[in-house]
Amino acid sequence: MKKGNISIFVPHLGCPQQCSFCNQKTITGKEKQPTPDDVRQAVETALKRKEYEYEIAFFGGSFTAIDRDYMKSLLEAASEYVKSKKVGGIRISTRPDFIDEEILALLKEYGVTSIELGAQSMDDEVLSANLRGHTSKDVENASELIKENGFELGLQMMTGLYKDTDEKAIETAKKLIKLSPKTVRIYPTVVLKNTYLADLFEKEIYIPQNVDDAAELCTKLLPMFEEAGIKVIRLGLHASEDIKRNMVAGAYHDSFGEIVESRKMLNKILEYPPASYEILVNPRSVSKLKGNQKRNIYFLIEEGYNIKITQNDKIAVDEIKIIK
Repeated sequence: MKKGNISIFVPHLGCPQQCSFCNQKTITGKEKQPTPDDVRQAVETALKRKEYEYEIAFFGGSFTAIDRDYMKSLLEAASEYVKSKKVGGIRISTRPDFIDEEILALLKEYGVTSIELGAQSMDDEVLSANLRGHTSKDVENASELIKENGFELGLQMMTGLYKDTDEKAIETAKKLIKLSPKTVRIYPTVVLKNTYLADLFEKEIYIPQNVDDAAELCTKLLPMFEEAGIKVIRLGLHASEDIKRNMVAGAYHDSFGEIVESRKMLNKILEYPPASYEILVNPRSVSKLKGNQKRNIYFLIEEGYNIKITQNDKIAVDEIKIIK
């Protein structure tokens, strides 16, 4: 059975920083803080579907920084389902500077199994410029503590932040790989209204990535994690009407992950000189190979390639085999 999250959003509550990119109410689409009853209702609703082996996931980015009694009340509601084995565990998302031995002992007591840290960058200049309030060393220390205490470690990084570059993002990926997380999420920066980045963008101080720039960078980042045995569980923000209404610039697309996979396939073909080729591809990946509105096909034709696509279910999904 596939694994799935029962997501509970705790937007911005408790976070000591207003990071350059952050407008949590827009990102999550939530303004109301969840109650323990909201947790129970979300879990009961999910369990009726019986589609996945579920984890309860508290997202929002600063879970261990919220009021301690409130945090315990949410965890207590969630832990009922861990103890009864109706869910496999609890996943939380938090800041690296709000992790210590005491909080980890508390999380373990309530059945938390996975902790994701919002690292965003491992470049201290980028972290400072984006008002993160922590350093790369904080990420390293928190990551080691999490693993030493038996939790699954997840890390999140962003691309295209103020003062960031492709070269710095690649260095960030290398440093995150050294921390040996189980999972990684990669979020290209989206500039939202009422944020510091929006002010910098309007003043023409900050030039954000567009979708093409971010996708090209992610075609370099994704294989780095995959080759290290680290699963990238998310590329790009979840589809959201709130984000579409409130974004002013940046690398947002409903199908960003598919765009990256499509670009990876295109780049593999471009490693060969222009000529006639047969491309073997899994039937499930044909649309990715062709690209949005057959963009890859038209580009290859313009570059002098003659491509024949053959579907073959023995080829792994999102992989291709090139035959001349």
